[in-house]
Amino acid sequence: MTAPWRPAPGPVVCIGETMAALAPDPPSPLVNAARLRLSVAGAESNVAMYLADHGVPVAWLSALGDDPLGHRVRADVAAAGVDVSHVRTDPGRPTGLLVKDPGPAGTSVHYYRRGSAASALGPEALDGEPLSAAGLLHLTGITPALSESCRRLVTRALTAEPGARPYAVSFDVNHRAALWPDGSAPTVLRELADLADIAFVGLDEAQALWGDHLTPADVRAQLPGPRVLVVKDGANDATAFSDGGVHSVPAPRTEVVEPVGAGDAFAAGFLAGLLRGGTMTDALRLGHITAASALQVTGDHGPLPDRREQEALLALSAREWKERTR
Repeated sequence: MTAPWRPAPGPVVCIGETMAALAPDPPSPLVNAARLRLSVAGAESNVAMYLADHGVPVAWLSALGDDPLGHRVRADVAAAGVDVSHVRTDPGRPTGLLVKDPGPAGTSVHYYRRGSAASALGPEALDGEPLSAAGLLHLTGITPALSESCRRLVTRALTAEPGARPYAVSFDVNHRAALWPDGSAPTVLRELADLADIAFVGLDEAQALWGDHLTPADVRAQLPGPRVLVVKDGANDATAFSDGGVHSVPAPRTEVVEPVGAGDAFAAGFLAGLLRGGTMTDALRLGHITAASALQVTGDHGPLPDRREQEALLALSAREWKERTR
């Protein structure tokens, strides 16, 4: 059996915007809420925090306003064990904000991020530390939608000649339709994802972007470039395509409190599994285990099972794992 390709040794760097987040506490429609809970929310920092939970050295690179919300975001991400020493403070721009509005049909999200500090990030963020020592750079499809300079940042990271960077690049499509009013998302996100070494995409978002009836194999045909492509089919399963073949692992049963953040958690768990040197099946299982911790909380970041329980789950036979999915 061919050993799975994996990034070179070195810390992981996650680049992208993190916002302050307000949500009714307890969960209820925003219009009737008497109290709001303050937390932080950002796809890339979510990945960074879960990687830190898994013991992976990781830095988050971004920009924040010189305001109380920015100070809170920086402190919360740092408290999770993430290196935030390279996060820039922009005194002329605010920290982004999102507000959650739970309802019977699900949670809608209202964004207040136009002109934010992170939207002014550009390609120069890739120069010097912490990228010069990184083994892996993690990006998402949210960042290129924030501004022209952010799109140049992501494009430069993904189009650099392989010998021009010492790190691999991981890219989560993370399609947010509201950020792409010009309709360019299908083309831009496919082109960017196809340039990554590791790409993640939900089957539902792939169908919304590139065709209603796509299967995971069809998505691979759309994205032949990545060394590893992971297609996540919600509560059903996740499939990894690589030179070592096709591996699919069903998702275990999980009580869902809120689905926000589960995709980021899955990506972090999968990357941690790959970096640990496990099999592709191990990496997919660790992705599911990590996603379950996000599904069981109202915030984006929930507690992982302890390492002993994780190892026990990874050691289950295929039959025993399948029993947990019924």
